[in-house]
Amino acid sequence: MSESVFLPDGEGFAPTELARGPWDPQALHGGAPAALIARAFERYDPSAELRFSRLSFELLRPVPFATLSVSVRTLRSGRRVRELAADLHAHLDGEPVLICRAGALLLQAVPEGLRAAGQEGQHEAMPGPDEGRAIRFALSDDDSVSFASTEMEMRFLDDPRTLGPGRVWMRMRHPLLPGEQPSPLQRLAATADFGNGISASLPFDGFLFINADLSVHLHRAPRGEWIGLDARTLLEPDGAGLSETVLHDVEGPVGRGFQALVVGRR
Repeated sequence: MSESVFLPDGEGFAPTELARGPWDPQALHGGAPAALIARAFERYDPSAELRFSRLSFELLRPVPFATLSVSVRTLRSGRRVRELAADLHAHLDGEPVLICRAGALLLQAVPEGLRAAGQEGQHEAMPGPDEGRAIRFALSDDDSVSFASTEMEMRFLDDPRTLGPGRVWMRMRHPLLPGEQPSPLQRLAATADFGNGISASLPFDGFLFINADLSVHLHRAPRGEWIGLDARTLLEPDGAGLSETVLHDVEGPVGRGFQALVVGRR
């Protein structure tokens, strides 16, 4: 088994079995490319003055097992606000195919000493990872390697077999790339894509509920290795499916994640 989620491949990145997704053995889990794109944003604009406020990912098609490349450009540049865009391409039969469009919004930090009125007591910190139960999270009972079952260490605060809202702590077991420790932002991007699975409202064996996008809003920078999810899924007949997740680190909430869901019978 590989020791990283991706391997350098020329100017691109080749996925290993640790990137494999749950729905199709020939497709990646969305968290793996999300972390790769977050890394590209950080390396493109390592500004100490501005803070990442939003990450967004539009998944145009399933991410295939193929070499991926990420290109980043500036859409808006300023002292207080900066907006970045990224394109993720998969190289199939020698041709680049656009797989995902992504964006990042960086904002000037809130001045020290300021705090919103009435903020205290809202969205209390979850019980820590040490209070969770280690469970291998997979759609099958075999020992196949995947992003969810192998790459991510999970400690559940609720029973993952019960349909409905769920809470879990996760951390990456292996680096995103050889010789690199993932940043907290990369870890959060990798983890936020699990909200719809953690809060499944329908049984996995009878239904698909695949996210078509992922949007993360942060009110502070995440810290450390562990990222916590407090997730719920909303489904309405003739409406759109939506997963909503409060994102935590061990110090408390850091932001929210949202996923628009494509729902159907298997």
